Amino acid sequence: MLSNNTVAIIKSTVPVLEVHGLAITKRFYEMLFTSHPELLHIFNHANQKQGRQQTALANTVYAAALHIDRLPDILPVVKQIAHKHRSLGVKAEHYPIVGHHLLQAIKDVLGDAATDDILQAWGEAYGVIADVFISVEAEMYEEAKRQSGGWDGWRAFTVERKVEESDVIDSFYLVPQDGGALAAYEAGQYISIKLEIPGETYTHIRQYTLSDAPGNPYYRITVKRENTLQDRPAGIVSVYLHEQLRQGDTVWLSAPAGEFTLNKEDERPLVLLSGGVGITPMLSMLRTALERQPGRDITFIHAAQNGDVHAMRQEVEALHKKHDKLKVYYAYNQPTLRDREQHAFHKEGHVDLAWLQTIVASPDSSFYFCGPVPFMKTVYGMLNEWGVAADDIRYEFFGPSDSLASKSEA
Repeated sequence: MLSNNTVAIIKSTVPVLEVHGLAITKRFYEMLFTSHPELLHIFNHANQKQGRQQTALANTVYAAALHIDRLPDILPVVKQIAHKHRSLGVKAEHYPIVGHHLLQAIKDVLGDAATDDILQAWGEAYGVIADVFISVEAEMYEEAKRQSGGWDGWRAFTVERKVEESDVIDSFYLVPQDGGALAAYEAGQYISIKLEIPGETYTHIRQYTLSDAPGNPYYRITVKRENTLQDRPAGIVSVYLHEQLRQGDTVWLSAPAGEFTLNKEDERPLVLLSGGVGITPMLSMLRTALERQPGRDITFIHAAQNGDVHAMRQEVEALHKKHDKLKVYYAYNQPTLRDREQHAFHKEGHVDLAWLQTIVASPDSSFYFCGPVPFMKTVYGMLNEWGVAADDIRYEFFGPSDSLASKSEA
């Protein structure tokens, strides 16, 4: 337990972290990778370059300081991060390294304002928080290993099939190379895939949602090729998967993980909203709900630029034809001429509240959504505006967690 004095000092740094948190985490990662370049085998290099990892860590440190006197309040966030850590292979021995460089970064950025009392208090607080993470992750490692079909660390899988889903999205069907059983998973969970890419100095690990329902003799991941944009280089891993990975090739996976899962006990109307490749967890949830809750009203809403990049459409349409309780709607922001001629979409433009209210009967429904961050912020905002209960709004980020609300709302 932390002393009252330590808690008071940590709480006093909250305004400072709100202003300087990102600078601290940027400095932290600079020093961490300089001193321990081997950790680049674990971290996502693209998220580092785009600043997403630094922002996510800054938000986590801020939340820890804000709730330092009631750490159980942030246990859901701890569990979400711990799932990612277990999936990536973060171990207990990494935490002292991180703590050392985090304190040094605080000292470097804040200068004389980082007094000995502040650094000591943060050292104590980090030790307590690290112990929570280590304990939670140890349980997760043990659970992943001892479950039926489970394993520890990385397991070799073979690419059984590769399927083109759209102009920019492919699916990969992966089976265990040892012929053994597959670990079960919940709809919405993900796996990590570890790749040694020719010409790359470090291992690359990425987390991809399992895009099919549980219970199949394979894992399916569905990946968007991230092409070069003005402010972003092409995705090294996604380009490799699309251009180089072939049927029969070997990849290494960690056991399924993740907190963003479908509540199968809830019988109220289910609304699944996705943007782009964010369709992957929604499709797994859709298939699971149709199988486990055939009497449940389900509305499936997908937003895409146009039909050329709309993945999994035929799969969803086939489900739509079989299930009377399922309603399906598409919003295209830039429909092609063919899309118009074929009446391939229900709304031109973005998903908005006025349209949502015409196709979803009541805000007393269970809402799940996933997609690009701007899409998610829009959906989150309109659900709040409609008065949807906070417990009925569930979402997942691809990559490091962001915030859909301001700090004052969080």
